[in-house]
Amino acid sequence: MASLRLVVGLGNPGAEHARTRHNAGFWFLDALAESAGARFGLEAKLFGETARAHLAGHDLWLLRPATWMNASGRSVAAALRYWKIEPEQALVAHDELDLPPGTARLKFDGGHGGQNGLRDIIQHLGHGRFHRLRLGIGHPGHKDRVTPWVLGRPGRDDEAAILRAVDDALAVLPLAVAGQFNEAMKRLHTPKS
Repeated sequence: MASLRLVVGLGNPGAEHARTRHNAGFWFLDALAESAGARFGLEAKLFGETARAHLAGHDLWLLRPATWMNASGRSVAAALRYWKIEPEQALVAHDELDLPPGTARLKFDGGHGGQNGLRDIIQHLGHGRFHRLRLGIGHPGHKDRVTPWVLGRPGRDDEAAILRAVDDALAVLPLAVAGQFNEAMKRLHTPKS
């Protein structure tokens, strides 16, 4: 499996969205940038903010789309074209309703599962053959409550659990960057004793 060259975090721009569940992808990207000492700068032609990081002996582009979540595909497709990166070399971090807070899962390919950022990326690329980091935010229990749930802020315990999942994912990221996805998955998906 090819090594990663691009890590994308999904979320909505603006301070009012910063700590919402829907921005868990941004939380991950910010933690990655901080740990790598990378600084974001606005890149208008890529419709987002970008940074360069060095991890596990590899150079890595970081992308935070400045579009709304449901228009993330425009930024991701532009970045892949501009940097001549194959979708298979990209990891997209996003919030995941179907996983409880504190859970992080790596996955390659598949559908969007109702996640609007993924839906738009798949629409722009014409396929879903890219890596995903699914960060659990839990489900409110009824589909009519999903929108206020994802756009709302998690309680203190849930926020702490999501941040723990971000740390767990960061710990295995060097393996994924080096192309050792199966090992990264095994470590991330195996319950800690």
